[in-house]
Amino acid sequence: MRLSSRIEQQLRGKPCRPFVAPTDVKFSESDVVQPDILVVCDPGKITPSHIEGAPDLIVEVLSAGTSAKDLRDKKALYERAGVREYLVVDPLEQYAIRFLRTADGYDKGTVFAADEVLSSATLAAIEIPLWEVFEVPGLAVVAPA
Repeated sequence: MRLSSRIEQQLRGKPCRPFVAPTDVKFSESDVVQPDILVVCDPGKITPSHIEGAPDLIVEVLSAGTSAKDLRDKKALYERAGVREYLVVDPLEQYAIRFLRTADGYDKGTVFAADEVLSSATLAAIEIPLWEVFEVPGLAVVAPA
C-alpha cells in the first residue's frame, strides 16, 4: 500500500495512470494477469473492464508463494509482451530489482537496497525512498555524497 500510494502521489497531474490489483491486464486471449501495481501512459489501452496491452510499468511484490513465478514466469511474459519496466519488490528482504526492456529483452536488473531511492527509468516522475516503503527504523533522508 505504501508503494502504490507513493506512485499515485508522484503521478498526480501527469498523463500516466496507476492501477492496483485486481486490475486485469490482457496481453492476449490466453495471457491475462493481475499485477500488484501497474502504470499506463497510453489512454487508448484503458478499457472499462481491463488494460489492453502492455503497461509502461509493472510492479510485483514478492511473497513466499509467488516469488519464483514472479521472477521467472511473469518476467518472461512481461518481457515478451513489451512491458518497458518491471519492478520486483521483496518486502521481507527489503530490496527491489528494476528490469528495463532493451532491444534484446530485459537487462540483468538493477538492485535497490532499503537505504536507496528507487527511481523509474521509464517514468521520470517516480522516485521513491525505499526506507519509507519498508519503514526501516533509523533511516532518514540520505543526501547524495
